[in-house]
Amino acid sequence: MQAHFHELLKVWFHFVETWGYWGVFLLMALESSIVPIPSEIVMPPAAYWAAQGRMSFWGVVLAGTAGSWFGSIVSYWVSRLLGEPFVRRYGKYFFISEEKVKALEGWVAEYGVAGIFFARLLPVVRHLISIPAGVLKMAVVPFSAATTAGAFLWCAVLSWFGMKVIGDAPQLLDSPAELAHVLKAKMHLVVIAVVLFAAAYAAMVWLRKRSAKKL
Repeated sequence: MQAHFHELLKVWFHFVETWGYWGVFLLMALESSIVPIPSEIVMPPAAYWAAQGRMSFWGVVLAGTAGSWFGSIVSYWVSRLLGEPFVRRYGKYFFISEEKVKALEGWVAEYGVAGIFFARLLPVVRHLISIPAGVLKMAVVPFSAATTAGAFLWCAVLSWFGMKVIGDAPQLLDSPAELAHVLKAKMHLVVIAVVLFAAAYAAMVWLRKRSAKKL
């Protein structure tokens, strides 16, 4: 299993190397739409090639951010133009249940622009949040700003992680066992990032409730 995963990983790295920034843009655009491509397997390989001088770090981050915004805005407009009935009726064919749509609509209605920003940092929710934003007809400019800011932060974190894990150790690509070991050892970096995101989200909720009580 580990060897099979390693071979797939090498194929993925080669794809990113071949397509460069456009490949990062395309894959992140798909990740931000209804296509379930994890950004965790898109940005780190691109960051690896940036560390090897094939691309620039910030070029990778910007390509990922632009792709995330593009995929999100397409989902937003499709959902806005077709409306809630269409999403609820046909969403199941894209693994988007009615319950999930309803929950996300509540999230957007409750937290607005801030909710969009933090949703861009959360797995699974990240690529679906554009749908309820479109259904609820959130203003385009605030939606785009929150999406871009959240996507930029997430892409930067993943790219930084990719450079730290394998960017300075290309020999890891030839050793599945060693690569797996390093990934586990460095995983605490991502855990710290997630904790910081969670703390920021908790602070947002607390401040919002406090303001509501004062009114």
